[in-house]
Amino acid sequence: MKTIDDLAVAGKRVLVRADLNVPLSDGRVADDGRIRASLPTLTALTSRGAKVIVCAHLGRPKGEPDPRYSLAPVAARLGELLGRPVKLAADTVGPSAHAAVAALRPGGLVMLENLRFNEGETSSADMGRDFFADRLAGLADLYVADGFGAMHRKHASVYDVALRLPCAAGYLVQAEAAALRRLTGAIRRPYVVVLGGAKVADKFSAIASLITTADQILVGGTMAFPFLAAKGYKVGTSKLEGGQVDIAAGYLEQAARTGIEIVLPSDVVVAAEPALDTPHKVVTADAIPEDQAGLDIGPESAALFAAAIRRAGTVFWNGPMGVFELPPFAGGTTTVARALTDSDAFTVVGGGDSGAAIRALGFPDAMFDYVSTGGGASLEFIQGKTLPGLAVLEES
Repeated sequence: MKTIDDLAVAGKRVLVRADLNVPLSDGRVADDGRIRASLPTLTALTSRGAKVIVCAHLGRPKGEPDPRYSLAPVAARLGELLGRPVKLAADTVGPSAHAAVAALRPGGLVMLENLRFNEGETSSADMGRDFFADRLAGLADLYVADGFGAMHRKHASVYDVALRLPCAAGYLVQAEAAALRRLTGAIRRPYVVVLGGAKVADKFSAIASLITTADQILVGGTMAFPFLAAKGYKVGTSKLEGGQVDIAAGYLEQAARTGIEIVLPSDVVVAAEPALDTPHKVVTADAIPEDQAGLDIGPESAALFAAAIRRAGTVFWNGPMGVFELPPFAGGTTTVARALTDSDAFTVVGGGDSGAAIRALGFPDAMFDYVSTGGGASLEFIQGKTLPGLAVLEES
């Protein structure tokens, strides 16, 4: 796989696919971890005289412009981190983009508007992506893939543009692949996987594969409730989607057969709603009131998870243990994060939500061996699945 060190970029228009899908609050970037992760590649290219064109997505607009998902706040924050203004084109492949690119000088940088404002970006049909990919590739001479968090998607900017231009991996993609390969090869055991967060569907399918490789799987956050329900526990108003309980029951049976331990919360913090001033309490996992929802793992569970982490040789953590944004429900996530920093294990924090959580709770990235920018991408990578964006680079 070629890297940007293999490209002659001086004076060339270089299209960089970054992952800048960051949380916003009141029109500003709430967590800039992914933006910071893009800086080594962008600064290396501009310092070598490239004309850099940054493209990325934000949120899930429905294939047309939507001001709620404009990259304007991202461009502003990137400019602050680079120490110079970053021009944002008003479109992606239209007149504004072409004018902005034409005005670039060696060492300059421009950002295109949200890729997902174009329905061709995410089309499931090859022909649906082709027209948009042609226009996007037409803006540049070279292509650099540095948006690891999107590399599991066969999208126009991730996959199809790489077929149309000389391409290479950026420094972030290099680092991600190197770190995650340590979770698929000679793993230092015990290997503990911690799963949480609210995006249950995205992670549920990974469990079948992880049962064959991990020694323990610790399950918290919204992920835990299908499993608790599968054990016959009432989960109150906790988020639970149809079909998940039967799947969770199957996973528990599979784990029992193979000798892998799935560890569930023994207690949870419950409240009527996730709000700062809502009364909350700790209950055992089999005693969640019918009008309450579990919003964090309880202190007993947090201590149990922490003990398992401290005994581990390798830990992969994807997803917070509760609604960490609110102090009453941040205890479980804080305890897990602290256990990882205290552990002698090789520790990988995977996913945007997990990265945002550790930083919001005061844990710098440097306290962990690696903090991945890609949630779904990192999960698919450690399962051994083919990531389209990575495969096209390896084949080029």
